[in-house]
Amino acid sequence: MKSAKFLLLLLSINLVWNIVTAAAPPTCPADIESDCSTGSGEWEGEFFPGIPQIKYEGPSSKNPLSFKWYNAEEEILGKKMKDWMRFSVAFWHTFRGTGGDPFGAPTKFWPWEDGTNSLAMAKKRMRANFEFIEKLGVDRWCFHDRDIAPDGKTIEESNANFDEVVALAKELQGTKIRPLWGTSQLFHHPRYMHGGATSPELGVYAYAAAQVKKAMEVTHYLGGENYVFWGGREGYQSLLNTDMERELNHMARFLEAAAAYKKKIGFNGTLLIEPKPQEPTKHQYDWDAATAANFLRKYGLIDEYKLNIECNHATLSGHSCHHELETARINGLLGNIDANTGDPQTGWDTDQFMMDVGEATLVMLTVIKNGGLAPGGFNFDAKLRRESTDVEDLFIAHIAGMDTLARGLRNAAKLIEDGSLDELVRKRYQSFDSELGAQIEAGKADFELLEKKAIEWGEPKVASAKQELAEMIFQSAL
Repeated sequence: MKSAKFLLLLLSINLVWNIVTAAAPPTCPADIESDCSTGSGEWEGEFFPGIPQIKYEGPSSKNPLSFKWYNAEEEILGKKMKDWMRFSVAFWHTFRGTGGDPFGAPTKFWPWEDGTNSLAMAKKRMRANFEFIEKLGVDRWCFHDRDIAPDGKTIEESNANFDEVVALAKELQGTKIRPLWGTSQLFHHPRYMHGGATSPELGVYAYAAAQVKKAMEVTHYLGGENYVFWGGREGYQSLLNTDMERELNHMARFLEAAAAYKKKIGFNGTLLIEPKPQEPTKHQYDWDAATAANFLRKYGLIDEYKLNIECNHATLSGHSCHHELETARINGLLGNIDANTGDPQTGWDTDQFMMDVGEATLVMLTVIKNGGLAPGGFNFDAKLRRESTDVEDLFIAHIAGMDTLARGLRNAAKLIEDGSLDELVRKRYQSFDSELGAQIEAGKADFELLEKKAIEWGEPKVASAKQELAEMIFQSAL
């Protein structure tokens, strides 16, 4: 009798265990030996089993997997933090970054990677991407076409590969996640060694157009809010063998055709140009924000495009990120920000996560003046350092980057609410708050009138700029 009861107990425990394990989602590690495949042959499981949902815990928290300053639902200056920021994860650095550099081999070997660029591997990365996005608590991502799907031997094969991965992305996005922007990779393949829109080869120009056409269609299909053009090879190595005027004309025609196609397919997203001075070319045609703005005006594209400002590109062009953002803003062209930074001791595009709270505060001052960035946002075009090789480092880097910008937003709000810095600036220009000043700013003061006033007033008194006071006020907010 006792044996029968014991046997019945074992059977009951086994039944309950089977029910529980069948109902629970798979949590086996996402390594290539794991047997967590579905009937379709695609792996489904948890890629980051040791990482919880990232939550806001406040400035006193010592938990590296928590937000200390970014509180998505908190209102700052009448807008939720998540709406000021509109954070996005960059697929290429996060899931295609290997840690390799010109002097060394890759150092990052994520447990789900199998060393191939197959369609199956592309789908696996896409699943990892969306688990990462959901655990980080953001609802936007960015991609290059060839980063999410392998290149084929023909345009048709490449498009078919792209479609297959995009179908999965569409399913995984659900209704809450969408691309902040999409773009085309027109710089990696050897066909683009002379550029895409500026290549001297007509066949390459046509191929680039076909690739952009498809990527724009996909961005539209996925609900993307913007589309970016980064012309890494749209420039020159030497003017001796370059017809610069013809290349610039060709680039303008290319961008005209892109703007026309956007309207044709009903894509309402913003088209963005991302300035960069050099690397990989010696001179890139959209060198900085001012150069890009002048190009757009010259070719009648100023109402069709805005700018995606990357902070590391700003420093490469000899400017601060704040300068580039202000240049874009006052020209009505600030559309998006690639949130990263460079190393002042290094002369190339290091794409580091922004950790400088002072720089982040200056960035957010411009964003607030701009009224926000929507439909743009902050994309983390930033990568782990070569020596950071743990999976959790992906989360730590993004958390730190988001917290840094959140602190910048809080500091910028303090400066605006205090008003001292704005008042200092107002006083510097108060002489123009006069009848003659108004005439000058309205374009109604000619040289004869100004000469008359100069003679009447004599030698002008020049006030202090109070730069140190401005810096003191700024630092007090940090």
